[in-house]
This record gives sequence, structure tokens and C-alpha cells, in this order.
Amino acid sequence: MPALPAVLLLTGAVVLGLLLGRDYLRRVRSKPALIGFHLLLGAGGLEVTVMLLRGAPSGAAMPVGLLLKAAAGLLGFALLSGLVAPIIGRRSRGTMNVALCVHVSAAASGFLLCLAWFVGASAALAK
Repeated sequence: MPALPAVLLLTGAVVLGLLLGRDYLRRVRSKPALIGFHLLLGAGGLEVTVMLLRGAPSGAAMPVGLLLKAAAGLLGFALLSGLVAPIIGRRSRGTMNVALCVHVSAAASGFLLCLAWFVGASAALAK
């Protein structure tokens, strides 16, 4: 299924995000390579999701609905907020907490919507 790479990339970004969040809560400095890999997986997952909005690369008919459009929008906002969060939260831990909560909320919502779309699209193609 052409949507599987998007789900796998986003799942990897979520797992790394959970590890980075754990480090943040423990007040342990995260490794820059881990942060970079999280960014690359998230951006790659967003790219494949946006490509699916235009149609499957193999030419197979993929049902594109509001779930996928909303997921792409939320994932794009999560990417932007994740890039801006360290700039905004540089001076205050409280501000950084709010910025990270916005990032995590958008990313989690986008990921769940993408999963819901994937399950629905898989069921529709199986019929």
C-alpha cells in the first residue's frame, strides 16, 4: 500500500519524539543527532502525506478525504511549531513548556488522523 511509508516515517518520528520528551522532562540534554533524526523523519512523513493528497505514486486509486487533509495541515503546523519552539522558549522554561505542548498536541492529532485515514483507506481498498 502506498500510504505505508508515511505511516512508518511518522511512527518513527513519534517514537523519537517520545524519547526526546522524556529527556526534556528529566532535564537531560538531548543529543543533536537524535533531534535531527526526529526532524528528518517528521518532515519525510509530512512530505509523503502531502504527496498522497495528489494521488498514489503507483497510480492506484487512493481515497483522499478530509482526514488526510486535516492530518497534513496539523503535521505541517507541528513541523513549524517544532522549529520555532526552541527560539520562542529560549529565555523561559514556562514559555518552552507551552511551545512544546502546542507542538506535541498538533503532532499527536495529525498522527492520529493519519492513522485513522490509513485504516479507513485500507478497508476501502480491501473491498
